[in-house]
Amino acid sequence: MPHPPLPSTQSAVFAVEAMAARHGREVRAAHDIGRDRTFAGLVGADGDELDAIPHEALLEIGGRPEIGVRLFVHDEALVTVDGIDFDVPRDSVPAFLDALWSGRVHVRQRAFPPSCTLIVTVPGEAAYREAVTMLHLTPWLAGLVGRSR
Repeated sequence: MPHPPLPSTQSAVFAVEAMAARHGREVRAAHDIGRDRTFAGLVGADGDELDAIPHEALLEIGGRPEIGVRLFVHDEALVTVDGIDFDVPRDSVPAFLDALWSGRVHVRQRAFPPSCTLIVTVPGEAAYREAVTMLHLTPWLAGLVGRSR
């Protein structure tokens, strides 16, 4: 199922805040606006590559697990879940968070070679997978080992 388009950083911030409110979470936002405050502004310093004023945002979402969302100018987002980074398209961030908070997440552990993978299953998309080292296995992550949904 396609997600509604989020054409700007601000629209993505509103969508994440709405999803967090739906799950009883609080969001703290920090905004970087302008060519001198964003990475995109540094890359496109000549002014030809960016038509509008660049806007990036960092969202910290309260509760367990610890979640941070970094929204970049060019439809990119970095979602950090208990220290594990996921590259997620900006339009998919609300669905990714909904899947996370709705329990469509687990940690797969293998005996040989020893490894752990954090898997977030978003309906209508391929599952998001990131490696988890034993050093990053927080109590929340450890509680997800072997639990699949």
